[in-house]
Amino acid sequence: MSANRSSARPVSGNPLGKQIMAKQQDVAPSRFFRDGQGSRTALVFAAGAVALWSTNALVGKSLLENHPVYLVQFLQFTGAALVFLAIRLMSRDDVSMAVVKAGLIPISVGVIGLVGTMILQYVAFASMPVIEANLVAYTWPLMVAATVIVLETPRRPVLLAITAALGFIGVALVISGGHHPSWLQGNLIGYVSAFGSALCMAFYSIVVRRVAGSPDRLLLPSALIGMAITFLWCVNNAVVWHIEPDLFLGLYLGAGPMGLGYYFWSRALKLDGGKVAVVAYLTPIASTLLLTLSGERLTATAIIGAVLVIGSCIAVGMERSEAGNHA
Repeated sequence: MSANRSSARPVSGNPLGKQIMAKQQDVAPSRFFRDGQGSRTALVFAAGAVALWSTNALVGKSLLENHPVYLVQFLQFTGAALVFLAIRLMSRDDVSMAVVKAGLIPISVGVIGLVGTMILQYVAFASMPVIEANLVAYTWPLMVAATVIVLETPRRPVLLAITAALGFIGVALVISGGHHPSWLQGNLIGYVSAFGSALCMAFYSIVVRRVAGSPDRLLLPSALIGMAITFLWCVNNAVVWHIEPDLFLGLYLGAGPMGLGYYFWSRALKLDGGKVAVVAYLTPIASTLLLTLSGERLTATAIIGAVLVIGSCIAVGMERSEAGNHA
């Protein structure tokens, strides 16, 4: 009888049982702390990427006024390669072996995301008004949101589809600023290039978080491939290498928006891709504000567009947060 009573005692009655229960109780808080810390770090990286990307259109436009697109692109990829090389050296890994061990699939993701996005974006910049090229190229965050809506079966798909559509309208209003009375002022190559750039960046943002290894391991070989392509492009066009006054601006575009921007964004996506993807909506807004400070006037139309973009951003972000909590 005493044996039965002894076996019926709760597990917490012995020291081992108390330890097990204590560990079980500690799992949730410690996991919450780790997740919260990772989310904050991811948001810091994402904010850094957005801050750098917001300068891309302004600096790129000034360089393209005096230099051909292939020369600007070569300087960009050179600056980016130097940044990624410095990051690899700081990690104390063998650079040549890191490039070899990167793997074909990760390098392909990097080439599509880095080389494809930037070359197509700047071809669009050179082929049409930069403000309209941005309109199309910066639809990639909405493409990511649309993919999330389709693939992750959100709880309110119709509402999110409407808010995503409003987000596309908002991006158009923010970047155009209501200055142009009509659209389609560029040529077909420009619009196709800008749309292709958006697709490449959306693909990269969705896939890179699923690729094993550090971001610089795939970005360094991608930047070197971009350097080779743009160098051959320059040679084919017999470029005249007189860019000394704007050399540092060109290298900044590579080291800043392309190099550190991609590295910060990749780190953020790997830490917490669900939340930081929403931050990308701020890029066209910040870019427009910089253009306004440089002399462009922010119209009432652009303000309405900013409200639409932010509203769409909040709606998608709330859906991701609720989906995560529900899971």
